[in-house]
Amino acid sequence: MSEIQEILPLLIPIIILEFALLAYTLRHIFTHSNYRYGNRTVWVIVTLVGMQFIGPILYFLLGKEES
Repeated sequence: MSEIQEILPLLIPIIILEFALLAYTLRHIFTHSNYRYGNRTVWVIVTLVGMQFIGPILYFLLGKEES
């Protein structure tokens, strides 16, 4: 238990950053209708399944259409 308490100050900012990135990605997916690859449903699933930074990063690299 003391090991968790030692790394908790490092984990809290990472968790907050992860959920902020997830929220921003989902907001972007739901407010835009054009995607480079796939559709809205595919990107929501990819984002939620790959929630630990991978899903949102994949969306911004592959799915987000250039403005």
